[in-house]
Amino acid sequence: MMKYSKNELLIDVQGVSLTYDKQILRDINFKIHNIVRPDVNQGQVISLIGRSGIGKTQLFKILAGLIQPTTGIVNIGLDQHPVVAGEVGIVAQNYILFNHRTVQENLRLAMKHSSNTQTSEEKDKLIQEYAEKFDLSEHLKKYPMQLSGGQRQRVSIIQQVLTGNRFILLDEPFSGLDALMIDRVMDLLLRVSTLHELNTLVIISHDVENSLAISDTAFILAREKGKEQECATITETLDLIEMGFAWNPKIREDQAFQHLVSQIKHKI
Repeated sequence: MMKYSKNELLIDVQGVSLTYDKQILRDINFKIHNIVRPDVNQGQVISLIGRSGIGKTQLFKILAGLIQPTTGIVNIGLDQHPVVAGEVGIVAQNYILFNHRTVQENLRLAMKHSSNTQTSEEKDKLIQEYAEKFDLSEHLKKYPMQLSGGQRQRVSIIQQVLTGNRFILLDEPFSGLDALMIDRVMDLLLRVSTLHELNTLVIISHDVENSLAISDTAFILAREKGKEQECATITETLDLIEMGFAWNPKIREDQAFQHLVSQIKHKI
């Protein structure tokens, strides 16, 4: 097994519950640490996996600071402060881009709202570098509506990277994509995670196989069986590094991994 250590606490979710007319989420607890590997910028890729309608969208909004939980708290960063709306990058399913601005203008705007002190020329150079890395160079002058869904997704992800956010939440990043595009998105996310050691991607998805294949840690969100109120909570934590499934681009071909995927599908 590759050498690694889990160091500083980056995200700490403590006792999060959410109730509207009825309780939706109950006692959500999990921690995410900075993973350090020798000679590798090793960011974190975390998955929260649950079936449709389980409460993933509400948990997504709580983690992003967009809604407050009924009880509990989400602390983030090396100083472990309560999450505030706007400091966590969001890649939603509808890819929030300004349709009246070109791709380059959208990306410039992202950098305008960051703490970046680079000159305009330096910012444009950085945008060009990211565009080249993620096959978007020829699309910088286009408007979002002229792009494919996969291209808009890539722009949205780069947009969040350019804001300087170390924490990026992704809502169903594999939804509606064919096998080739899923592989490209997985490659993109892994590249984003390794751009900086503290980059932390949190994927919220019902796609068990692809979420597990890209993650170092996964949390299963499901209903507790046998409880009077069957609301959603974290029912299982999977340390995919310890299980020997992390950081392997061909892990989906592994029989033991596919057995795990099958088990989790039955549990959610």
